[in-house]
Amino acid sequence: MSDLLTHEEYRAIAADLNPPSMSFVDGSFRPAQSGKTLPTVNPATGETIAEIAACGAGDVDFAVQKAREAFDDGRWRCLHPAARKEVLIKLCRLIQRNSRELAVLESLDSGKPILDCETIDIPELIHVIKWHAEASDKIYDQTAPVGPDAVAMVVREPIGVVAAVLPWNFPLLMLGWKIGPALAAGCSMVVKPAEQTSLTALRIAELAMDAGLPRGVLNILTGTGAEVGEPLGRHRDVDMVTFTGSTATGRRFLHYAADSNLKKVVLECGGKNPCIVLDDAENLDRVAAQVVQAAFWNMGENCSAGSRLIVHEKIKDALLERIQANARGWRTGDPLDPANHLGALIDKGHFAKVSGYLQQGKDAGHKVVLGGETLDGIFVQPTIFDGVRSSDTLAQEEIFGPVLSVITVGSYDEAVAVANDSEYGLAASVFTANGKKALRAAQAVRAGTVTVNCFGEGDITTPFGGYKQSGFGGRDNSIHAHDQYTELKTIWIDLGDDAVDGSID
Repeated sequence: MSDLLTHEEYRAIAADLNPPSMSFVDGSFRPAQSGKTLPTVNPATGETIAEIAACGAGDVDFAVQKAREAFDDGRWRCLHPAARKEVLIKLCRLIQRNSRELAVLESLDSGKPILDCETIDIPELIHVIKWHAEASDKIYDQTAPVGPDAVAMVVREPIGVVAAVLPWNFPLLMLGWKIGPALAAGCSMVVKPAEQTSLTALRIAELAMDAGLPRGVLNILTGTGAEVGEPLGRHRDVDMVTFTGSTATGRRFLHYAADSNLKKVVLECGGKNPCIVLDDAENLDRVAAQVVQAAFWNMGENCSAGSRLIVHEKIKDALLERIQANARGWRTGDPLDPANHLGALIDKGHFAKVSGYLQQGKDAGHKVVLGGETLDGIFVQPTIFDGVRSSDTLAQEEIFGPVLSVITVGSYDEAVAVANDSEYGLAASVFTANGKKALRAAQAVRAGTVTVNCFGEGDITTPFGGYKQSGFGGRDNSIHAHDQYTELKTIWIDLGDDAVDGSID
């Protein structure tokens, strides 16, 4: 990635963009069958960027039909894995070539800071797709130890037509998390991006065709959850749904699967993630920087955000002082200004929700240590509430905004108990200089990812997903992601001389 541009240069690029807005099915852009559209809005300005196709059940049927045809005739799944790899790597080169356009489009559509789009989202998108592409011809199947009279092969086959339903907080990166392993495995896909953030997915589909992906293999349907997401979830010719988003919506997909064809469902849902800082934690300046990153990165619109700071009473004041000092360097404002770390919340509805939590915290008597105010009806200051108890609303409900709740504890055991006092279990962090305590905490906290002396989600080589109500059915990232887009098949070959009728005695 080249150096960042100036604010004025990014605004000039934005002014020249002409993003695709129709759905992308069977290799071409198409309007919704109804002719209806819906606006996609720049949350930072309220201006309409484009009118996107408002697809419905008829569009879903057509896209699934084309994805099924592509799967059944083998135009993609029957290619040699190395050939699929080359197409996906070419897609990565095209994304790199168009990276600046994609970064600006992502920032405009989602309110994300251009700083993050340029330095995190686009590079990670390329890395994720390339990693899964390279794995295509390097994942071996197995044979079972069945003795000399038979050969038993355990092979993976692509699961079929995959519906991917995406969130609005990381539009491009979550697209990569889904299409990387699914396409590498040989599946065909119908992708529903969030209605707020559809533009970059449409552009990626266009680039995928340029890279040589056969028509019908990757289809993008724009529209609402009710008009597109639910019909995909209920569709009897969809073999799998992979969903990232809220726990409440994730539950619906389990119902849809039960009511239709028992399709496979993989959910990556919400989080109320704890950040434990024990009294022996070293280098509190670094701890503070990690806590701020965990709580406020991407405006807190992050399922793995460290929104609960569980800190030992002996060091709380010293740590909070450093956190406040660090957080003051996080500027909020125009997402296209590379000097800003925080952009706009996704839309007015979500802004109202987060603003409501700010008011709730004040009404509950929690101490506002930092921030607590909103700006221009769409921006929220990085906010820290102290004096929060584990049972309080701010400690239990996912806010999905830049709000950190501070919970004071007096011991290691209390810290772990508070960390586990949640219906979620996606991610957690623990800061301590004691190696045994670190390992004990990592084992005791019920979360899919536990980081020690840092905030993070691992990387592409490590599975990402949650315990409890944070996830269901599988994991994103790593080799395990490939497994969830495949079915296991046993092929048994009898080699016995006396086995003529196929019977087993």
